[in-house]
Amino acid sequence: MGAYILRRLLLIIPTMFGMLVVSFFITQFAPGGPVENYLAQVSGQSVAGSAAVGGSEGGDFAGQGVVKDTDQKATGYRGAAGVRPEILKRIEKQYGFDKPPVERFFAMIWNYLRFDFGDSYSRGVPVLDLIAQKLPVSMTLGLWMTLLTYAISIPLGIAKAVRDGSRFDVWTSTVIIIGYSLPDFVIAVLLIVLFAGGNFLDIFPLRGLVSENWASLPWYSQILDYLWHIILPITAMVLGAFATSTLLIKNSFIDEIRKQYAMVARAKGLNEKQVLYRHVFRNAMLLVIASFPAAFVGAFFGGSLLIETVFSLDGLGYLGYQSVVNRDYSVVFATFYIFSLAGLLLGLVSDLMYMWVDPRIDFESRNV
Repeated sequence: MGAYILRRLLLIIPTMFGMLVVSFFITQFAPGGPVENYLAQVSGQSVAGSAAVGGSEGGDFAGQGVVKDTDQKATGYRGAAGVRPEILKRIEKQYGFDKPPVERFFAMIWNYLRFDFGDSYSRGVPVLDLIAQKLPVSMTLGLWMTLLTYAISIPLGIAKAVRDGSRFDVWTSTVIIIGYSLPDFVIAVLLIVLFAGGNFLDIFPLRGLVSENWASLPWYSQILDYLWHIILPITAMVLGAFATSTLLIKNSFIDEIRKQYAMVARAKGLNEKQVLYRHVFRNAMLLVIASFPAAFVGAFFGGSLLIETVFSLDGLGYLGYQSVVNRDYSVVFATFYIFSLAGLLLGLVSDLMYMWVDPRIDFESRNV
């Protein structure tokens, strides 16, 4: 077991390196970038707009430093026309683009090994501080969505498998199909219209995780206020996510119930509940365990983007979207690195859970 865990941990290194190589060099060919965005922002503005460059040369960029016949093609930046070369070099150095791409990449790898992600290009604050500010929102959405999704889908999927073809199975399948067909942001808008000051009821708050006076409330009121704020966004996410998990669990249990070992267990005199929970359960749950890491990481990042936008929740999903739009590579790569690393580690945890659920599985002997 120890050798298998060590091999998996060592495989994380080339995997992460390959993902960072591909992502880094794709961005080098993408149009735009931090330097171009900065040039676009300060173009035509006063000294205040260019003060971020610093010093008297920043003032030159806004006024007397402008050179009208600067060759745009020579600089490689579409927004660099009229910018003095020394000012452009100063801007490139500010954003770390004064070095060749390969040198920048290996410097980034060395920093990432130490979890030093630098400063955000667009916000001017350390990336780790920025992620730490947004993490509570995404943790709230991701954890609650994951827990509630599996808390609903596991018992519901088992009940549907046991009662396959019954009225219960039919009407629950109808609800599941409706939940699966509606995107989570559509459900979110519908919940706002119905319960958050739309045309019907005004019960729940429209934005934020807590009220403005949350810090002054007693601890029990803080908990209730927090739950009051997350009911609508979590409901929207769960309704859009539990459908797939429920059908996956149902089909997995149906397959296992019909296998030979379940029939042998019945022939030995075990009742259906004993067959289901002593023999079928752990085999059927292997497929659920396999899908858990991807669902968990997806809930933290991509799954919450639209919900964060609709309910004005400033989390990691919305931060990642803004960073891609603004070409804020330091934030983009940091979030990509953290979530990829978390996904790989959770994959290892998933394998260990496989062996815990079913001791017959032995990854050690497979040399993987």
